[in-house]
Amino acid sequence: MREALEREGAGHYADRVREYAGIAGSEILKLGFQANEHTPVLRTHDRFGHRLDQVEFHPAYHRLMELGIGHGLASLTWSGEPGARVGRAALMFVHNQFEAGTMCPITMTHAVLPSLRLQPDVAAEWEPRVLAAEYDPRFLPAEKKRGATLGMAMTEKQGGSDVRANTTRATPLGEPGPGKEYELVGHKWFCSAPMSDAFLTLAQTDEGLSCFLVPRFRPDGSANPFHLMRLKDKLGNRSNASSEVEFPGTWAQMIGEPGRGVATIIRMVAETRMDCVIGSASLMRQAVAEAIHHCDGRSAFGNRLSRQPLMMNVLADLAIESEAATCMAMHLAGLAERGGNDEASALLGRIATPVAKYWVCKRAVAVANEAQECLGGAGYVEESILPRIYREAPVNAIWEGSGNIQCLDVLRAIHRDPKSLEALLARLEPHSGDHPQLARTIEAIKAGIASGERMEQRARRTVEAMALGLQAAVLIEAGHEETAEAFCNSRLVAEHGLMFGCLPETADFDSIIARARPSGHA
Repeated sequence: MREALEREGAGHYADRVREYAGIAGSEILKLGFQANEHTPVLRTHDRFGHRLDQVEFHPAYHRLMELGIGHGLASLTWSGEPGARVGRAALMFVHNQFEAGTMCPITMTHAVLPSLRLQPDVAAEWEPRVLAAEYDPRFLPAEKKRGATLGMAMTEKQGGSDVRANTTRATPLGEPGPGKEYELVGHKWFCSAPMSDAFLTLAQTDEGLSCFLVPRFRPDGSANPFHLMRLKDKLGNRSNASSEVEFPGTWAQMIGEPGRGVATIIRMVAETRMDCVIGSASLMRQAVAEAIHHCDGRSAFGNRLSRQPLMMNVLADLAIESEAATCMAMHLAGLAERGGNDEASALLGRIATPVAKYWVCKRAVAVANEAQECLGGAGYVEESILPRIYREAPVNAIWEGSGNIQCLDVLRAIHRDPKSLEALLARLEPHSGDHPQLARTIEAIKAGIASGERMEQRARRTVEAMALGLQAAVLIEAGHEETAEAFCNSRLVAEHGLMFGCLPETADFDSIIARARPSGHA
């Protein structure tokens, strides 16, 4: 991580990240167990039958939110400081290793500003609340609070990823148009972080699907009708409340141009997709650290487990996967940091984000499961953090567009702006001479894009090649030759085994494992 911060122009954040990592590995670790044991409770009505539509959380959850927001996880990117986005990505990385449920509201609060800024008058009101970097959980109008969190509600039962099938209707309360008042009637099958102070959502107008800001309180200070129907009983991410909501005549303001709802909210979606990659990479890191630590302290068959040849292969393979994911996540943050002033970075970031979202988020599930096997039964019981990591891992692959959506988005980016593909190839081709397998991977990408009517059917294979090519390039530049060589000799060859533990015998297992070993352990 220190090396990645330096590479991406944020080395001056290393001390800040180290300090927060100390908090994460002690206080956040403990709080995470508590917040997941005492899950959110929905209160729809008070004892007199009046609607409440509030969610109660354990104090551990509020403390986790306070730590994350207080350390800039929702605001640092927008501070204007050099390297701030990359530094913030590293802070997210260490927080998420120990408690991922709080990442949803923190991520969305961070991600909302690019969309809000399309409506300057509304942004002027809400942006200071996001940048305040203070967590205030009280159920009050936002103007009475020290800071605010924001969420998102897009998905409807009949549409899923196809948001253009949404049926929620927006009716103007006076003059229509950007920034004006509307009333929403409809539902959202999935509303993330329903305790937030406001939400971006989509609804149909006469001009088509449009974007709206829905606060929990109306301008007159009364509670905005925002009915929480139930909390989702999810596989993982259990400390975070996710809900179904109904809009029974809910006050909202239009954000951006009417009929341009997807184009408006996609700016928020792009930010959250980057955080999905960061979150998955961080889960991998924690899983691998747990596996190596356990195997270092466990003896079996007459030797320390981490010195058994086959286990060394497994641990080194996991470590390579973790480092490749971490490098990719931090490189995405660097591309976004530079994208405002550098067209090549912006173009590469446009295509690299869905590529990484597709690949890294899927790989996290396999890494978590293999790490559990390294611990055996001890990795399957709740006293270990690994069962929670295993349950958390799939959500990043599903949230903000599942695998097919990401692959189709890559094809869409190439179709709309071929320069994005040119930027990707320009990033990879200087390294084509560094390893013969990387040169073949580049040719596989070109062949996949040129496959004509079969291009969509082959999209997953093509995007996988893009992901592996990018990871190889970044690892080569990272300078740890043993890791880069083992990655290319395993991930980029057709005969590589599909399971972890299939590295070629020429790999430098000791060096790779030592690089991933938790600090202070041997």
